[in-house]
Amino acid sequence: MSELGKSFKNKLLLMVIPYLAVAVIHLLFRLMKTEIIGTEHLAGCYARGEQVIFSYWHDQLLLMVKAYDGPGAVALVSPSRDGDFLARVIHLLGHETIRGSSHRGGRAALKEMISCAQTKTDFVLTPDGPKGPRHVVKDGVVQLARVTGRPIIPLAFVCSRGYRFNSWDRFLLPYPFSRGVYAFGAPLSLRDGESSADFKERVQGAMADNVVAAEERLRNYGLSAV
Repeated sequence: MSELGKSFKNKLLLMVIPYLAVAVIHLLFRLMKTEIIGTEHLAGCYARGEQVIFSYWHDQLLLMVKAYDGPGAVALVSPSRDGDFLARVIHLLGHETIRGSSHRGGRAALKEMISCAQTKTDFVLTPDGPKGPRHVVKDGVVQLARVTGRPIIPLAFVCSRGYRFNSWDRFLLPYPFSRGVYAFGAPLSLRDGESSADFKERVQGAMADNVVAAEERLRNYGLSAV
């Protein structure tokens, strides 16, 4: 295929696939039984006039937008080709994106997010993206919280049945008619005198604990997380 043909194909895919992805997100959510726990943590932040930084693992991102009912969100998305598709999906779902990652454009993206910190929008990051290691917090979310003063809210999603792709993150595709649980964790802010390394370790532990909380909720129904 010629370069012109490849360019046309890529543009066509970028036009079509995001719409299909949005349709899948809406349909899957309608066909699942889902519940949300820990909403009091987020409500407390909003009651104090605080906008937050949502932090969740990359493999859980497909249906995360369905847990959000805030004033609007800005998500950090990789500047890769896969990121192009994800950014388009996020825009179709009514939210904004900033492009950058730990591998490329991260410093500029961090500056752009800091400049947005005075607005009434929340931030969204997958701290192990875009390439892993899986379920390991990187520095970006910690730096953003430190500079903006915004609390980090761990967010998790688990479900009883689904397919795990053979990717670095073992990406989760929930099955229709399964049961899903979203869990919001307690807000995390940098303490006086706390180092960035210690704060990152605390965020790492809180995110792991939040996944466990969601899994335990599933077990209340006699189900295990896929």
